[in-house]
Amino acid sequence: MTRAHVTRAHVRSPAAAAALLALLALPAARAGAQEKEAPPAPGAPRDFVIPPAREITLPNGMGVTLVQYGTTPKVEVGLVLRMGNVNEKADQVWLADLTGDLLQEGTTTHSAEEINRAVADMGGSLDVGVAPDQTTIGGAVLGEFAPRMVRLVADVVRHPAFPDSELPRLRADRLRSLSVARSQPQSIALEKFLAVLYPDHPYGRLFPTPEMLQGYTVQQIRDFYAANAGAARAHLYVVGRFDEGAVEQAVREAFGDWRGATALAALPAPPAHAAAGDSAGWRMYVIDRPGAVQSSLYIGLHVPDPSSRDYIALQVMNALLGGAFSSRITSNIREAKGYTYSPFSQITTHYRDAYWAEIADVTTNVTGPSIKEILGEIERLRHDPPPDSELTGIQNYLAGTFVLRNSSRVGIENQLAFVRMHGLGDDWLSTYVKRVYAITPADVQRMAREYLDPDRMTIVVVGDRKVVDPQLRELRKREGPGVRGQGPGARE
Repeated sequence: MTRAHVTRAHVRSPAAAAALLALLALPAARAGAQEKEAPPAPGAPRDFVIPPAREITLPNGMGVTLVQYGTTPKVEVGLVLRMGNVNEKADQVWLADLTGDLLQEGTTTHSAEEINRAVADMGGSLDVGVAPDQTTIGGAVLGEFAPRMVRLVADVVRHPAFPDSELPRLRADRLRSLSVARSQPQSIALEKFLAVLYPDHPYGRLFPTPEMLQGYTVQQIRDFYAANAGAARAHLYVVGRFDEGAVEQAVREAFGDWRGATALAALPAPPAHAAAGDSAGWRMYVIDRPGAVQSSLYIGLHVPDPSSRDYIALQVMNALLGGAFSSRITSNIREAKGYTYSPFSQITTHYRDAYWAEIADVTTNVTGPSIKEILGEIERLRHDPPPDSELTGIQNYLAGTFVLRNSSRVGIENQLAFVRMHGLGDDWLSTYVKRVYAITPADVQRMAREYLDPDRMTIVVVGDRKVVDPQLRELRKREGPGVRGQGPGARE
């Protein structure tokens, strides 16, 4: 779960299709009371072939990517700004989010109602999504209206009204969201987990205080936007069926003389990643939630980011360990032991930074055993490479879901933006499937050995301490220096 998942979901993914493809990773059917006929082996997913893209750089430095894709007469228009929560100061948490909210409340020439009506007339909608490293403004419309949508997006980003009259309502909405998020145990666990991984860094600040939110002014929003939004930090993506000449003309006319903020300023560097063996033991934090029938767990550490040559091997390792429905941790604590319903692991990325985490809500009275089994599966993979058959299933799953993620207009836009932000090169997408299948069992084991050292893990538990603490005594013998607890009765 990322920060965006907790505070502002802006996710568009073929979840149902991905769930179906997860079946590709299942091992051969186990023998049961009655022998069942094995299904035919799945065909190997094809390589992803990205449609030809036309790249344009305007004189002001703004980049443009035009991609003709599909047969449906629709188009996705999205402007990606390198502006997000990473640009916030310690006393500005969620200022980027509130800026995104107010950005949708009209321009100096058109009201929010007029803009919404105009987009609806084009057969679409306008969305603003704020994430740690970037903000995306745009949406899907009928292809014939692509030039008009380009001009509308330009009006929104270049001439925002930021009306004072709407700020109280938007602040109240954010305060309600904050209250809900802080009542959720997984959100509480994530907040602590990020604060430990990213001390004194924007990536480690998940939630503002209510007082902070209530204190934000329109002038602060205007200043934040002026300092961070501009052509030099912007890239426009147009994907679908559209008149390329008309769209290019609209882009040049609407964005050609935009200036705004200069190139991306230096940002605080994420904490240096400790090498294996640098820590004397893991760090464990228990946040008391009296009477809770479940404990929410976050277990993880820093890993290499997408620019690393090991990143794809890390993705394969993650899927095999906890990131697929048939993964080892899921099979262990969900299927075999019944400790939890939906555990999962993931690699969360930022610009030049990433972390791996296993996330689970487990029954309170098996909190300690659950952590022990999770760490045990990590140790097992570090000790022995996986069998070829298990790895092949995971490779089929990853290759298949990758192709599905790129089979829509917004999917292509998201992947192109991901590659551009991380500087991955033009062939990263087209060679992804081949590189997944090139990973060997020894590679998977090496990823676990090099990057998933249990002695460097941060473990956060949100649960009923009086039940949880006795279960953690044995585990804490390996714990390094650090906070032992938080909340009533916390030990420092």
